[in-house]
Amino acid sequence: MTSKPDPSLDALHTEEKEAGLTFPTAFPIKIMGRTQDGFAQAMSEIVQKHAPDFDPATLEMRASKEGNWLSVTATVNATSREQLDNLYRELTSHPMVKMVL
Repeated sequence: MTSKPDPSLDALHTEEKEAGLTFPTAFPIKIMGRTQDGFAQAMSEIVQKHAPDFDPATLEMRASKEGNWLSVTATVNATSREQLDNLYRELTSHPMVKMVL
């Protein structure tokens, strides 16, 4: 069984080419999911796993107008393309996550 390419990684590669990313760099990642207990905590833990210097206190949270959805933005000190790819893969495969930008 072959896995299909992750479209969010394609977008990340395109963004990198357009922005001409050089590492290390501050890189914001917006993660969206349904509002539920433990969402922000779970996302912080994943981000810290891939970016150990990430401070969870800097996580920005925003609820949708009706409060059904929550977006969290984590700005990481990205040190490599591989680090970002691995982080995106783990975030997008998490069952609580609807979208990662």
